[in-house]
Amino acid sequence: MSASFKVALADAYRSVPAPDGKRFAQLFTHGSLAIEMYAPREKDTQTPHTRDEVYVIAQGSGDFVCQDSQKQDQRVHCDRGDVLFAAAGVPHRFENFSDDFFTWVFFYGPEGGEAARK
Repeated sequence: MSASFKVALADAYRSVPAPDGKRFAQLFTHGSLAIEMYAPREKDTQTPHTRDEVYVIAQGSGDFVCQDSQKQDQRVHCDRGDVLFAAAGVPHRFENFSDDFFTWVFFYGPEGGEAARK
């Protein structure tokens, strides 16, 4: 994990898979902010997270599936440069992603997400 204020994309690509075989790697933390690189292969098996998160697609394309307030899956296509949001505790995943898919993940805020503050 970097203690600097810069995380190079080339270094982020090399961080996944991690030495333990995981398809994500944490690259930077500061306060409540954690920056990761995530690169699922074949199937995205992630489960809901305890904090809000923002994805920025670094490479490739796919579909982002995220539940809405009525617990219905909403699907959007995403490409490099797109920004996506998933609130804490909300089921979400990537599907139909390309073999070269990589995304930045930015976790932030309190456990339970910003909505927990209200």
